[in-house]
Amino acid sequence: MKIVKDVMSTLPVWVSETTSFQEIAARLRECRVSAFPVLDANGKVIGVVSEADLLVKEAVLGEPGGVPGLLAGLLHRAARTKAGAVTAADLMTSPAVTIGPDDTVEHAAKLMYDRKVKRLPVVDQGGRLVGIISRSDILAVFDRTDAEIREEIMTQVIAGRSEPS
Repeated sequence: MKIVKDVMSTLPVWVSETTSFQEIAARLRECRVSAFPVLDANGKVIGVVSEADLLVKEAVLGEPGGVPGLLAGLLHRAARTKAGAVTAADLMTSPAVTIGPDDTVEHAAKLMYDRKVKRLPVVDQGGRLVGIISRSDILAVFDRTDAEIREEIMTQVIAGRSEPS
């Protein structure tokens, strides 16, 4: 069974809680990612800021009069608050859905599916960022030859067997 640290990216890009809207937008394009973990001054993950969080600002402020219709306004109070945001701390979704490096890839997949997120910051026991796992990282587990899958089954699933026969 694969664990998160086997497939995660170990050099994740991130932003601080004070990073500006403009810098986040530029870095998303530059790094070709769709979201960043947001770190506090101690290096702990406190949220995630995504393209969707940035789009709220344009969508809400771009409407005539700068506010959505009455019904939409009632339903999107949080969106209106984000529309006025200027830093990652104001824009981010918090708390971040995170996972540990020793959790299983299966658990990561279930967490992403259940929480409807595309990536999970991987944190140590102190909540500090050590990596990131995305949906494509999880799917890479299936990008193996039949021989590799057979070897894993023989050595890890069938107890007492270290060599395939």
